[in-house]
Amino acid sequence: MDKKDGYICYIVNPNSGASSNKRLVREFKDYLESKNQRIQTRLTTSLGHANELGNQAAVDYDCKLVVAAGGDGTIREVAQGLEGSDKPMLTVPCGTENLLANELGFDLHLKTLIKAFEGNNIRPLDIAMINGRAFLSIAGFGFDGDVIHQIHNIRKGHINHLDYFWPLWRTFWSYPFPRIKVKLDGKEEYEGPGLVFVGNISRYAIGLGILKKADYGDGLLDVCIFTCNNQLTLLKLSVFTIFKIHTKSKHTIYKQCKEIDIEPIDKPVYSEIDGDPGPTLPAEIRLIAGALKVVVPPHAKPAGIRTRLQRMIG
Repeated sequence: MDKKDGYICYIVNPNSGASSNKRLVREFKDYLESKNQRIQTRLTTSLGHANELGNQAAVDYDCKLVVAAGGDGTIREVAQGLEGSDKPMLTVPCGTENLLANELGFDLHLKTLIKAFEGNNIRPLDIAMINGRAFLSIAGFGFDGDVIHQIHNIRKGHINHLDYFWPLWRTFWSYPFPRIKVKLDGKEEYEGPGLVFVGNISRYAIGLGILKKADYGDGLLDVCIFTCNNQLTLLKLSVFTIFKIHTKSKHTIYKQCKEIDIEPIDKPVYSEIDGDPGPTLPAEIRLIAGALKVVVPPHAKPAGIRTRLQRMIG
């Protein structure tokens, strides 16, 4: 990008991620300054503030690019602020999982960010809205919603992958499999006990391909429903997902659509959006196709399970 085109708005969540992630944020900023790019740094104080900073950049004529450094929550809020503008966004992954950044082809290496910036490879990104709130990656209803709500209730500062273990273990053995009703594009698709995943990305936590056909810029939402009512079936579906054969199971419904409505039938059902607590059902999900532009590395591919496990282990 030509330095004469305007300045780069560098939006940073100073509390996101480990020290190594924060070093990456500094190193990329140093690189941009070495190329004589004009940088204006903005530090977020909350998710709402990240949204506000994104909106300010969207309407600033002199801003040519937004670099968003943070976890999935920060990236989501900046993106929603940019929705509908012509300002492209480049993500610097700093959180625990970095679902969207992994899907876009980013890792924790400076050279990948440099390739993305210099390659100027821009793609559209869809935004989904759930009860008026945005999400970019995956919304989960049921089991993982319970897990995320447990973690949120005990969370104090930065978390790592090990913090998920006990909430996952407890939820697995105690989950009651409440009944739900799912409508896709206005047509009833399923009613009964189960779990629902809705999203724009093909890889979920640790790289699981639950929504393996998803494309973040195709103007469609992918939906995966696990029609299970017991731990054994859920365990089988989890193993099938690891081996990418879950869509062949009789307990799986896999569809693509633009509008989704999910209602509880007999018990409260929690949700999660991009790894944060989402609304309790009912949920109305609508898609905004091509809501903003994102800068991605040339020839980028989503990180798989092996790559993400290697990062976790170090």
